[in-house]
Amino acid sequence: MNDIMQTIAVYALPVLFAITLHEAAHAYAAKYFGDSTAFLAGRMSMNPLKHIDLLGTIVIPVALYIATDGRFVFGYAKPVPVDFGNLRNPKKQMAWVALAGPASNFVMAFGWMIVSLLLGAGGLQEPFFWEMAKAGVLVNILMFSFNLVPIPPLDGGRIVTSLLPHKLAYQFARIELYGFFIVLALIYFKILNFWVVPVAVLTETFLHLILSPLSFLLN
Repeated sequence: MNDIMQTIAVYALPVLFAITLHEAAHAYAAKYFGDSTAFLAGRMSMNPLKHIDLLGTIVIPVALYIATDGRFVFGYAKPVPVDFGNLRNPKKQMAWVALAGPASNFVMAFGWMIVSLLLGAGGLQEPFFWEMAKAGVLVNILMFSFNLVPIPPLDGGRIVTSLLPHKLAYQFARIELYGFFIVLALIYFKILNFWVVPVAVLTETFLHLILSPLSFLLN
């Protein structure tokens, strides 16, 4: 139980930041391109309480973590309401609104990597902060990779819908009715690993490459 509580303490802040900025980024992008639905609903906010779903963000992930001894965790935040019909160019700008969430996670993973480098350069030995920085990188890279899975209603699915020709886009978008259950099945049978793991590895490698000059200077 002590290990579980320590893990929750380490991951709490990175997860809250990852979820909050991800959802807020969708809202900001939607407002920028002409849809004020999320803004009027109070979701264009950096307040985590606006985006946390009690069941999906807290109860289910913690229960799964405890029940499976950390082998399986799944959760979700409140989806940001977006009326794509209000966008100035719905077909094209849908992709940018969808991409805003994963892009925020990419930036946050980059930020947590910088924190790790600065902790090393500063000679800080406190393991809690090291673990938190590592958790921040891991959580955001996984959120980035997972949300780009090309199945609606995930962000990757909406990006694909935006890129497809109108007729194919309409047919593909109909998957969204069953998308949640499809994703759950792919997670359960570990099929989603064939997407998430390679994308996560490539993303982490790319981030390390970008940060290599700073890493060299600090070391």
